[in-house]
Amino acid sequence: MLSRTADNLYWLSRYVERAEYLARILDATQRLTALPLAYVGESNEWESAVATAGCASAFFRHYDEANEENVTHFLAFSADNSSSIRSCFELARSNARAVRTALTVEMWDAINGTWLELKRYGNGPNSREELSRFLRWVQESSLRYDGSAYRTMLRNDAYWFSRLGVYIERADNTARILDVKYHLLLPENERVGGPLDYFQWAAILRSVSALTAYHWVYRESLKPWLVGDLLILRDEMPRSLASCYQAIVRNLDDIGAAYGRQGAAQRQARGIRTRLQNSQMDGIFQRGLHEFIGEFITENNRLGSLVTEQFLV
Repeated sequence: MLSRTADNLYWLSRYVERAEYLARILDATQRLTALPLAYVGESNEWESAVATAGCASAFFRHYDEANEENVTHFLAFSADNSSSIRSCFELARSNARAVRTALTVEMWDAINGTWLELKRYGNGPNSREELSRFLRWVQESSLRYDGSAYRTMLRNDAYWFSRLGVYIERADNTARILDVKYHLLLPENERVGGPLDYFQWAAILRSVSALTAYHWVYRESLKPWLVGDLLILRDEMPRSLASCYQAIVRNLDDIGAAYGRQGAAQRQARGIRTRLQNSQMDGIFQRGLHEFIGEFITENNRLGSLVTEQFLV
């Protein structure tokens, strides 16, 4: 496969995954601000949404205040934000057009149909109810594309590069959600374990479709260290860091076997996977969750760079 084709497939999947992630963040933030308890003390949910998306610097270059209207427009519809939902779907479709013959009919229909439907929303919904429907549509569109890729692609290098993009992006997104909640969201005058803390953790779990899974696994009330355990170390949780790296290592090994060589990307992925397997939540919290996640995000970004250097240029 040409490196250009692999690059298009890789980034196509990353952009679709990122659009879904942004929709989940906006949905979770909207839920939090709709709760009366979310206004206890000095709330900063919309600012935390921008921080979670990793674009706070870009946001404050365009806006003075992180409120619902500004944040929603910037993360969902702004052409000035290269990581907005609109920009992600536009870039995804551009990558899809470049490798049209590498996609199945179902994959092309899913991404092209999403782009055409997105145009009908113009500059955004006019009410909270319409915004909720839009965010649900974004998630459904991402799931439609992901499902079509999973169910219709040959298990060859095109598929492996596509899935690699999904899981690297998903790992980054899950880590950012956890980090921002733990350090930015809870107001200083609110106690950990209080009502506001509970509703925020519940919203975070909903944002990664893990609230029901949490109760199935632990069968008790929400506790930060158990939420961390679920989203960091549990292989059976599809959006956990451990699950993402299990899939990343598998797909990189398949690529390595197909091309008859291993490289720095495989070594980096196996190293991260091993560290996650050898970690315990007690140790992570004692050392510092923020520090652990910060190192993970850095190492995950390094893996992305190594994948690009080894395969995509």
